[in-house]
Amino acid sequence: MRVLGINAIFHDPAAALVVDGRVVAAAEEERFSRRKHGKRPVPFSAWELPELSAAWCLASAGIDVDALDAVAYSFDPGLCRDAVDLGLSDPWDWLRVDYARRAPQFLAAALPGLDPEKVRFVPHHVAHAASAGLAAPPAGDDTAVLVLDGRGEVASHLAGVYRDGRLSPLYSQQLPHSLGLLYEDLTRHLGFLHSSDEYKVMALASYGQPRHLGQLRDLVRVTDDGGFQVERIDWSSMAKAVAAGGELAEEHADLASSVQVRLEEVVLDLSRWLYDASGGATTLAMAGGVALNCVANARLAAEGPYRDVWVQPAAGDSGTALGAALHVAGELGDRSAPMAGADLGRGWSEEELEAELRRAALPYTRPASIAAEAARVLADNGIVAWYQGRSEYGPRALGHRSLLAHPGDPDTTRRMNDVKGREQFRPIAPMVRAERFAELFDGVYPSPYMLFVHRVKPEWRDRIPAVTHVDGTARVQTVHAETEPVVAELLAEFERRTGLPVVVNTSLNTAGRPMVDTPREAMELFGSAPVDLLALGPFAVHRGALGGAR
Repeated sequence: MRVLGINAIFHDPAAALVVDGRVVAAAEEERFSRRKHGKRPVPFSAWELPELSAAWCLASAGIDVDALDAVAYSFDPGLCRDAVDLGLSDPWDWLRVDYARRAPQFLAAALPGLDPEKVRFVPHHVAHAASAGLAAPPAGDDTAVLVLDGRGEVASHLAGVYRDGRLSPLYSQQLPHSLGLLYEDLTRHLGFLHSSDEYKVMALASYGQPRHLGQLRDLVRVTDDGGFQVERIDWSSMAKAVAAGGELAEEHADLASSVQVRLEEVVLDLSRWLYDASGGATTLAMAGGVALNCVANARLAAEGPYRDVWVQPAAGDSGTALGAALHVAGELGDRSAPMAGADLGRGWSEEELEAELRRAALPYTRPASIAAEAARVLADNGIVAWYQGRSEYGPRALGHRSLLAHPGDPDTTRRMNDVKGREQFRPIAPMVRAERFAELFDGVYPSPYMLFVHRVKPEWRDRIPAVTHVDGTARVQTVHAETEPVVAELLAEFERRTGLPVVVNTSLNTAGRPMVDTPREAMELFGSAPVDLLALGPFAVHRGALGGAR
């Protein structure tokens, strides 16, 4: 079976292609359109489809539109109710629903040759659940699944269990109660862009104290039936509102800390209820935007009842394209194969990369080992733009579209944030060879998708200060040689030169822009930022060599 998944309704439009139960391609529209998050989550944008990423998914697999068995759309307008009835202040929500109803016709226009009758609506949270429960590594038994985000059709949460590839829902929290909308509202109050900058609030929380926790426990409560209630919160009574780009103070860090801790507590309580309701499933799979909160994930893994916790790397709305496709493929009789990795986007051959370098008239070399060359530059405290293989699906750079740096220099954090043009309170993360993880860090292992924070062992904090956050943690990516051989080689060579088995890894982009996707975009970033080496596939472009042509 050939199923194309589509996410378009709120934000992060994306497409994913599943063939015979296996994910063969998945990409966010922002990587093609170069609009951060693809679009803003307003009703007037609900008609916009991931046309470019959908066309690429099909072309990359050599599949014509008329050969598709189904198109899965990750929102079901038939489940919707009036926003007023849901307790939401969204007077134009009816327009969003109307656009969703017309999605089959819009898709047929965007993908000429598509029969609108092949479009199937998949409930938003079912799509989220499938992206986790069906894509996770085999658990050997039932898999509990927890979805938490801003909103779907009428709910903000789904708890269920997968048995033999089929979802049994156990509870769904109805709107307006929403942990995702709570965090979005706080993000807006702190002067950040909601549905975009929530991770900044999580980083800010580490600098504060949860002095409003008692009040928030009264306002955000877990119910006995597996759900929760969120009362209206007067944020200004705890900290004054911040204008966009305004100055943050201690009171704002304390507020962020308070909400972060309460979020962690609620997620823990919900997971414990789900464990009991599922009959003691030992594996938990998570999705939804709240599942990108790596601090909450780490606490759940440490204190929750589950043996294993797996988080979909594209846990936000982009992942519903994948989940919708997997769900419909299952309905059509295919058994899903676990995700082998997040490198599901576009890639270029060596010949194509070299042609791009020649077209740009950039001086380049082909060293015997691009990993060793990058390690040499990093050991000399240089910054490397690392562009290898297929791009990542989801918001994390995982060694395919990354900026790399030396973790042992305390000034690296400032330098990297300057390169990217972002706030100085933002942490940067480490990648480490899997076999060295336990020597440096405590926490969830393996961690190939950077979705948990880990405690940096005390004896290493002064050795890798650039990746040790103010609270003594780091968001670690474990690198496994069997799946990421080139990155593993780089780490081994860097350790040989420096004695450090860790390299700084952050996304290959600058503030407000999507992650670099094409070779041209990589060269443009290299040309405009103080980066010392562009490692483009097997080719090396050094800053000092610019000015001549090959």
